[in-house]
Amino acid sequence: MKRFLLTLSFICLLTGRMKVHAAAALDIPDVAPKDRICFALYTAQDNILKMTAQLYPLKDNESRMAMLAIQKDNQWETVAQAQITENEYGNQAQDKTWTAHFRVQDWDMTRDWPYRVVALDGVAVYKGLIRSDPVNKDEIVVAAFTGNSIYKPHGGDIPRSDIVENVKKLNPDLLFFSGDQVYDHTHHLGYWLRFGQDFGEIIRNTPTITIPDDHDVGQANLWGASGRKSNTGAGHDGGYFMPATYVKAVEQAQTWHLPDPYDPTPIGQGIGVYYTDLTLGRISFAIIEDRKFKTGPEGLIPKQGPRPDHILNPNYDPKSVDVQGAVLLGERQLNFLNAWGQDWQGADMKAVLSQTLFCGSAHVHGKIGGRLHADLDSNGWPQTGRNKALAEMRRAFSVHIAGDQHLATIMRHGIEDWDDAGYSFCVPSIANLYLRWWDPLEPGANRVPGMPEYTGRYLDGFGNHVTCWAAANPSKEPNGGSKLTTRAAGFGVVRFAKPTREITFECWPRHVDVTGPITQQYPGWPKTIQQTDNYGRMPLAYLPALNIKGQTNPVVQIVDESNNDVVYTLRILGQSFSPKVFHEGTYTIKVGEGDHIKTFDSVKSIPSKNGKTIEVFLQLGL
Repeated sequence: MKRFLLTLSFICLLTGRMKVHAAAALDIPDVAPKDRICFALYTAQDNILKMTAQLYPLKDNESRMAMLAIQKDNQWETVAQAQITENEYGNQAQDKTWTAHFRVQDWDMTRDWPYRVVALDGVAVYKGLIRSDPVNKDEIVVAAFTGNSIYKPHGGDIPRSDIVENVKKLNPDLLFFSGDQVYDHTHHLGYWLRFGQDFGEIIRNTPTITIPDDHDVGQANLWGASGRKSNTGAGHDGGYFMPATYVKAVEQAQTWHLPDPYDPTPIGQGIGVYYTDLTLGRISFAIIEDRKFKTGPEGLIPKQGPRPDHILNPNYDPKSVDVQGAVLLGERQLNFLNAWGQDWQGADMKAVLSQTLFCGSAHVHGKIGGRLHADLDSNGWPQTGRNKALAEMRRAFSVHIAGDQHLATIMRHGIEDWDDAGYSFCVPSIANLYLRWWDPLEPGANRVPGMPEYTGRYLDGFGNHVTCWAAANPSKEPNGGSKLTTRAAGFGVVRFAKPTREITFECWPRHVDVTGPITQQYPGWPKTIQQTDNYGRMPLAYLPALNIKGQTNPVVQIVDESNNDVVYTLRILGQSFSPKVFHEGTYTIKVGEGDHIKTFDSVKSIPSKNGKTIEVFLQLGL
């Protein structure tokens, strides 16, 4: 047995100071050669299959070659082979990556393919199913997870079998792990293998997105600062604390199987990027890296508390921290989101997947009494960068799915005013180590009658407009308790109903039966929104209604001729659409896609819907 000690696990704010928790030692089991393949992750996009098989450590005399085969006409046909990697993590344990990466061009996405990964000259065999692209399904289901804490006092050592069994019952089309799959800061390999042991049964047969967050790459919080070197495991000076070899090994294990990056240019220290998009079942997902380019707060803004990233003073001026030079997503990712928002090929609806939320979504951190006015680790800061990101997302009527916060919420975001942007769903932690509560001091404004006082409109600690629709707060006495059932652990489900363009959020506790007739979700769930709710900005004018012949559900794009900006792009539902705009002027309307676009220039806005129409004739059936 290879044995190592968990030397640095969890850094959190307790009673106003940094505290380190140690956990038990972890074994990497010396499994039999036939079991040496632990699990495999895959996605398929644009007829390209990408798969990463994660192996247990190999012995010196064992073969380093792996093969991927599919079952075709009752025969196994090898479609790819790969050298098993032995890249160094650069940690004291001298771990290596032990991954096999397969890429198959011209992949047939129209049918299911049984597969097997073979290693050790045929001794080790791992089998699963590569699913067809579910383009004809009316509803696409995503199961979403975050915060895979293994800390024993808070339930992290409890098996994940309840989640696995519920996910099997739900049979989602996509799995999304938004970060903190691994909480150990120096031994990713061992805990990544543990992650595969826990969730491999559902991952082997389902397309899966895994993106690393701060704990995965070995630090308490992460402001990646385009790859600079950080001098602290707390991360607030910006950059990466662990060696670049460690960060690259983590990302190789967790993200290589994703579709190819939009722009693969590395950042500082040669660290790669993985932001990209995946279209599955006609739902287009943008996968972004919230923190890779984000600026660290230390030395950039006035210190407002005992830590550079925590603001305790409720009377500070929020504008004082929205300083020049503070970066959130960075220009590269904003350009990506802009291009992705305009590309609707093969897509009916859009969603952004990321690590965390674009607002401050908790008032109390760590324990009852630990009130924090603003957390610079959230994507509520910097506000200018936050607003730019939300603006790109709403141009595509995109919903946002994330994790990280240890607290499940549904928020509707505002840029200039409340509710003028889209909805976000932050899913609950698998096991909740570090608790947070949405606990405003005043009732929310504009609440729906009968809703809890903590719902409604607020300004977060950065002055951002947010509307809370639901918050799965832990128990308050005593400080969340010691069991998963009181610490608001669980997982999320998002359902995309294509015929109606509805999006439904579900939030499930641990240790329940999701098919049970009396099983309850967390209060406030489920909640259903319309796709168009993700661009909630109130119109100040309209363009003539579009009556479209020849095609159903075409793409419509509106361009503001005063600055040539794309106002929005949307695959509409049906054959008629009344475009809303936000100031009077002239606009370009584009209807259709690819080589079959009808363009109408210099269309003047009108004050209201007054019966004017534009007849649009598109080529039949495209």
